[in-house]
Amino acid sequence: MTTPPVFGITGWKNSGKTQLVTRLVSEFTARGFKVSTVKHAHHNFDIDRPGADSYRHREAGASEVALVSGRRWALMHELRGEDEPSLDEILARLAPCDLILIEGYKRENHPKIEARRTESHDKGPLAPSDPNILAVATDHVLPNEILPVFDLNDVSTMADFIQEYLGLVRKAS
Repeated sequence: MTTPPVFGITGWKNSGKTQLVTRLVSEFTARGFKVSTVKHAHHNFDIDRPGADSYRHREAGASEVALVSGRRWALMHELRGEDEPSLDEILARLAPCDLILIEGYKRENHPKIEARRTESHDKGPLAPSDPNILAVATDHVLPNEILPVFDLNDVSTMADFIQEYLGLVRKAS
């Protein structure tokens, strides 16, 4: 099985990554594509809550807990001292789709757009040290930027850029 095309949105904290990814998901699904996402979290996170049955299953030592209903299902995997899985390992677990949008994963080797907002500009640009960053999406003027620059709100044009780069064929509407 081959992995669907992958494209990432990267940037520092508060650079607008999540908003951009969600807007791109809406844009690509409106174009008829089936889209999946992967978000990297650098901090300890939990999607479960104390007292829930699934939480109790994990606390009892289950390695994986699947929550299943008539509307959705989720699989939680406890690492229990194992290394964080690689992006490739996560991608291999996703169901077939037309496009996978990735949020974060600054150091991985997939094509990306770097999100930059005025609030996060003091961290410095990522693009100069990452050849996989192909363009920048920003809310401020970047007069010396050599990569293509998109307005952070121009989601349609960024989707066109991603679609063309990946060679995705527009679905019938």
